[in-house]
Amino acid sequence: MAHISLLKRKAIHALAETLSKQVEHFNETEVEALIGLYHETLGESAAQGGAVTGLDRNRFRMLLYHMFGMTDDMIMAGVFRTFDKDNDKFVNEKEWVKGLSVFLRGTLDERIKYCFNVYDLNNDGYLSKEKMFNFLKDSLLGQPSEEDPDEGVKELVEMTLKKMDHDHDGRLSFDDFKKAVKEENLLLEAFGTCLPDTTSIEKFEHQVFPKQGKP
Repeated sequence: MAHISLLKRKAIHALAETLSKQVEHFNETEVEALIGLYHETLGESAAQGGAVTGLDRNRFRMLLYHMFGMTDDMIMAGVFRTFDKDNDKFVNEKEWVKGLSVFLRGTLDERIKYCFNVYDLNNDGYLSKEKMFNFLKDSLLGQPSEEDPDEGVKELVEMTLKKMDHDHDGRLSFDDFKKAVKEENLLLEAFGTCLPDTTSIEKFEHQVFPKQGKP
């Protein structure tokens, strides 16, 4: 937080104290470091003449790319929407910390809910064949095949439904998704990588969080 004024540091410390009581997986020092990173990012945005209401979609996507190597536009849009709980098109400090709590250290149940929300493009509570098709088409893009690529994706959608659609209504509800992932954890990111891998998490935490025992 080298570029943050003393007054703002005090405000960040006070906010961290409050937020650390509202999130499960970070202590107060870690919350303070995350808020500091948030304000440094906003400071860069302001210096470039950008809006400073909060992290907008473009700034957020740049963070996902640079810090966690995420590149899929549809996935990143879903991650932004999942962080932006009040749907005001900006991620505020509280949404940032709470979102990262699940993104970096969430329990399996928290990650199941998070991934489902990322894939649920229009927030209607279901993953339709069309949604699955769009996500799976991206994952098969560029793979050599003599067949019509769309046909291959449709077959994959049907295979996925057969495995995960427990109530056989031709779409995945949250309960379908949760039950399938509980039975086979590898299905958590069945429609695209929307969580960081262990290496990216360790690198991020090493860069952002103060070393243990450091005054």
